[in-house]
Amino acid sequence: MLSLITYHLRRGLLGLCLGALLAGCAAPAAQPRGKIAFLLPETKTTRYESHDLPNFRAQLQARGFDVANNLIYSNANQDAAAQQQQAEAALTNGARVLVLDPVDSNSATAIAELARARGVPVIAYDRLITGSDAVDYYVSFNNREVGRLQGEALVAALAGVPQPTIVMLNGSPLDNNTVAYKEGAYAALQGRVIIAKEYDIPDWSPDQAQEAMAQALTALGNRVDGVYSANDGMAGGAIAAMKAAGLDPLPPVTGQDAELAAIQRILVGEQHMTVYKAIHQEAAAAAELAYVLWLGQTPDPALFNAQVDNGRLPVPAILLTPVAVTRANLGTTIFADKFWQLADVCAGEYAAACARAGLPLNEATP
Repeated sequence: MLSLITYHLRRGLLGLCLGALLAGCAAPAAQPRGKIAFLLPETKTTRYESHDLPNFRAQLQARGFDVANNLIYSNANQDAAAQQQQAEAALTNGARVLVLDPVDSNSATAIAELARARGVPVIAYDRLITGSDAVDYYVSFNNREVGRLQGEALVAALAGVPQPTIVMLNGSPLDNNTVAYKEGAYAALQGRVIIAKEYDIPDWSPDQAQEAMAQALTALGNRVDGVYSANDGMAGGAIAAMKAAGLDPLPPVTGQDAELAAIQRILVGEQHMTVYKAIHQEAAAAAELAYVLWLGQTPDPALFNAQVDNGRLPVPAILLTPVAVTRANLGTTIFADKFWQLADVCAGEYAAACARAGLPLNEATP
């Protein structure tokens, strides 16, 4: 499914011309006035500030876009009302394209409708905006596949355990992606494990995940064979709760986002897996799409590899493929893509774990 998208990203999106996005490669002599707004939802998940924003900015800058003066960036810190205000301010300040990763997939409808009323196209980024026909495009990953990869990895880790009991920590109920993650995870888990306790964690909060895991351990008498965690931040909270309860060894725990701390936990055996999403490709695709719309061009339909129903209409979508990552394939995924540098992951106390995993420490030391 991704061969076309990968081609566009490498040859069109990341090349010297717009390729599949534009009918021709020549940029207009005088670029249009106006700005691009990039609105992200929160900072508790570290990817947004460490990967999404810098990659989005870099791709626009590579196109000659005046990032310093014409890119409007805001992070809502998990506050839907604040995101509404940020969007209104961006539109008032001249945004002619809105790239929105919503705090609340439902209430973001109001933002999309406001943009449509002002003639501004809307790209839903990473999370779908639901219930609105004012959403023009969607750039994300196959999120049901994310959940399936997590569930399958957990089942595989529990092979040989009779009737394994797990705790399930789902993401924010306000995030439409949570629904897709659950669907994929249930398809992999049901009939193969016993879901003893299940929680939807507000704001994807590691602290609240830790509290929920502590409650589950108390209720289950510490008898837990595995933990489905929808992302790495919550996995860290769950692991902290299990350490505090004295579980040793720790049961397998899933995650998502390939956060630095999660990669280090995988190396030392505290977390079983994460789901790696090539955020640089996602951010680059969204930036290119925004740039084309900013130029007043119409994207080539061949760019899109899916249509995703948001409850009002099928939204043309670019869906990238997630990858399950364990200690066994860190070198061919996270490090091969330079998502993290060995010097950062293998620093200090993690150097020995990197050596055991066969990672080249000579590249990890300054």
